[in-house]
Amino acid sequence: MKKKEFPRQLILLFYTAVILIPLSMVFLATFKTTSQLFKDPLGLPESFSLDNYYELFVKEAMLQYFLNSIIVTAITVFCVILLATLISYSIIRISGKMGILLFGFFVAGMMVPTQVNMIPIYLLVTKLGMIDTLRGVILVSIGFLIPIAVFILTGFMKTLSKSLFEAAKMDGANEWQIYSKIVLPLSLPAIATVTIFSLVIVWNDLLYPLLLLKSDSVKTLPIALLEFQGQYLTNYPLIFSGVIIASLPMTIAYIFLQRYFIAGMTAGSVKG
Repeated sequence: MKKKEFPRQLILLFYTAVILIPLSMVFLATFKTTSQLFKDPLGLPESFSLDNYYELFVKEAMLQYFLNSIIVTAITVFCVILLATLISYSIIRISGKMGILLFGFFVAGMMVPTQVNMIPIYLLVTKLGMIDTLRGVILVSIGFLIPIAVFILTGFMKTLSKSLFEAAKMDGANEWQIYSKIVLPLSLPAIATVTIFSLVIVWNDLLYPLLLLKSDSVKTLPIALLEFQGQYLTNYPLIFSGVIIASLPMTIAYIFLQRYFIAGMTAGSVKG
């Protein structure tokens, strides 16, 4: 048994090294200057200075960019989860061709590449008077994520036993009570999966903010990190410091939701 486990452990150890070594290099680089980084990219910093983090939050207004990203991500994810769970519940409750047609309508939204919609989206947001506002980015992000969320949640909700709905109906529960007290609690693994997926997509999104935002006061973190790259000189320690700061919320969210995330990824493969 131990001989069989050894190759697996060796592979896992190699994979861990592949992940941790670059992360360690990026983290250590945040305590270096640009000249120190190019002089000794793999070595330890001469002193563990927090100058790069100080410059981010004091000179580069990183706190404002951070808050903008939090606002966009939090509102978008909340709306996506609320709308997608309602839509998915409606789909599984509508029987026959109408339910299939409704599901196919949302699945079709996943087939159109994002880049194809750039010009229509820009024109639409401009006509709505939401250009260069966080509202515009939020609205577009919700529309982009809804089809994917509905696809995942509908697949999960279809595995729920119909006898639960029938029993609740016999006890006098209405559709809202069935949705809120039965479907939502049982769908937490799938909701966690959609939540993490949406968090990562929106938090790291560069395309829509770059397309729709212009003013410094509404810029998000990905745009701010992009501006640290100059034509002739790039401040890599400052960029790496921003990357570390930007990755912390996603890391914390995954730590708290990983149990539900793993359950959501595997639950659809086993019928109850």
